[in-house]
Amino acid sequence: MKRRVVITACSAITPIGWHKNDIVDSLRQGRSGVKPLRDDGLLNRHIHSRVFGTVDYPIDYGFKRQYRKTMGPVAYYACQVAKDVLEQSGLDQQFITSGRLGVAFGSTHGSPTVQRDIYRTFFQDLDAKFSSIGAVDYLRSMVHTTAVNITRMFGITGRVIASSTACTTSSQSIGFGYEMIRYGMQDAMICGGADEYDTTTVAVFDNLLACSTAYNDTPQRTPRPFDSGRDGLVVGEGGGAVLLEEYESAKRRGARILGEILGFGCNNNGGDLILPNLEGISTTLRLALQDAGISAGEVDFVSAHATGTKMGDVIEAQAIDAVYGDHLPFVTGLKSYMGHTMGTCGVIEMILTIYMMEQGFIAPTLNLEHVDERCSMLRHVREVTQADIRIGAIQNFAFGGVNTCLIFKAGKEVDE
Repeated sequence: MKRRVVITACSAITPIGWHKNDIVDSLRQGRSGVKPLRDDGLLNRHIHSRVFGTVDYPIDYGFKRQYRKTMGPVAYYACQVAKDVLEQSGLDQQFITSGRLGVAFGSTHGSPTVQRDIYRTFFQDLDAKFSSIGAVDYLRSMVHTTAVNITRMFGITGRVIASSTACTTSSQSIGFGYEMIRYGMQDAMICGGADEYDTTTVAVFDNLLACSTAYNDTPQRTPRPFDSGRDGLVVGEGGGAVLLEEYESAKRRGARILGEILGFGCNNNGGDLILPNLEGISTTLRLALQDAGISAGEVDFVSAHATGTKMGDVIEAQAIDAVYGDHLPFVTGLKSYMGHTMGTCGVIEMILTIYMMEQGFIAPTLNLEHVDERCSMLRHVREVTQADIRIGAIQNFAFGGVNTCLIFKAGKEVDE
């Protein structure tokens, strides 16, 4: 028997804020979190893009040293948002350590700042003593560092899934966590993703000519999803987590229900590893609707992947049009506020949608001044719009041809 899966807690560290009130205020006021790229003294002179979605406010983590020693910057983000959701949830320690709670959490590539220090020791100084590499450096840098540091800090003994599929990392994590609960493998899952500030990520996309460069002197004017003046993505940082639970269990313990996951679609284009694919993306959106058991006309809002790249936005617009047709939902590109937070974008965009559902509004796509004619068929949100979002869809697509779509219902719509 398939079980219902609800969201009972969430937390996001983003370039536009950490606490809900700050994030909502940024969305309502059209406040961007994109800032000038910091000079790290390493790659900057070779990078054309000079902007970054930056978390520039202090965070007092308060983690004990025994946990800090295995954590790079990305794990700090992950463990903080996991701590937030557990505190919000009211779950007791007995359940947390029972094996019925699991973790589905990932990042794009672990902690690149720690990795860079390790590689420097190996390759820049051939006479360097390998003993200068600490015993825990691998634990701080490895690709599954976010997931396992969460399990270590909170004593979680259930399933561990460490997705690392670039831009679909956290949306896959949520989807896989949803399936774990839906099919009875776990009763609850902490799901999400994190990525840290590092210029090597910017360098990769910059080298592919995918980064924004035309607004280096006015960072808040980029990225520009669906706009005719868009010139590429902006790399960002942050972390986000949602707590998923089996519905009946959550209801029995009186948990506050923020939403219900209705469906998850995930597939691969089966071809080019970089270019978006209309058929592959359209299929993913249909798979999610099929899994949710709803029609396209029942979806009120789409959080588009919308990175601000030349062809990516066009292909996605065509896919939305092909799937939703005469029942086009409202569409916003939330990356316009904070850039592309890489492995954490899906969970952050879900959390921002939850906040909008709760407060009855839809944030506009920032910097959308002149809609590209090739994207004009969509129902773009151009200003803050009062609206009742009952059902929303979160779309994310990644290098490697990986596509995801999550469909969920607002908490107020979930049966009491």
